[in-house]
Amino acid sequence: MVFVSTTSLFSHSAEAFIAILGSVSDDQWQLPGLGAWTVRSLAGHTARAILTVETYLSQEEPSDVTVPTAEAYYTSVYQSFTDPAAVAARGVDSGLWLADDPVGRVTAAFARSRSLIESQPTNRLVSIGGMGIPLTEYLRTRVFELVVHTMDLSRATGIAHSIPSEAILDSVALAAAVAAKRGDGEALLFALTGRTPLPEGYSIV
Repeated sequence: MVFVSTTSLFSHSAEAFIAILGSVSDDQWQLPGLGAWTVRSLAGHTARAILTVETYLSQEEPSDVTVPTAEAYYTSVYQSFTDPAAVAARGVDSGLWLADDPVGRVTAAFARSRSLIESQPTNRLVSIGGMGIPLTEYLRTRVFELVVHTMDLSRATGIAHSIPSEAILDSVALAAAVAAKRGDGEALLFALTGRTPLPEGYSIV
C-alpha cells in the first residue's frame, strides 16, 4: 500500500477543506476569494487537488520516473507547463461544477480518490503530461494545494480551518525546499531569521 503518512496527510487535508465548504453561507460564494477568483472559483480550484488524483490514477501508468519529487514538480513541471490563464479558467469551471451541493460533490470525489489510492502498490507512478512522478510525491503536491487554498478560503470567508499541523509542516518544508532549489535559499533563511524581508510579492508558484 501507499506510504500511510502521505495518504493520511492527503485525507486529513481534504477533510479540512470539506469542513470549510460545509460552513460557507449562501451569501459568501460570490465574495472575493483570491485574485480574480470568487470564493466559489477558489473552492473549485481547491477541489481540483482531489479531482486530479482520481483523473491521473485512472490513466495508464508511465514506465519511468522523470519527476522524482514534489520539489521537482514545482521547480520544473509547474514552472514550465502551467498557464496562469488556463488555471484561472479551470477554477471558474470547477466552481460551477460544485453547483448547489459543494460538500456532496467534493466528498464523493474524495471517497473515489481515496479508494483508488488505497488500492495502489507502494511504487505506483502517476502520469503528468506523459511524465512520471511517484504517487507518494504527487500526493505531497496535492496536500500543499489543499493546505494553501483551504487557508485562502478561511481568510476570504472568516471561517476557521482545521488543517492538521503535520500537513502545514510538510507544506512549509516543501515551499522552503522549492525556494532553495530556485536559488532563493539565502533570501528565505534571512527572512525567516529576521534579517531582511523577502521581495514584495515573492512567491514560489
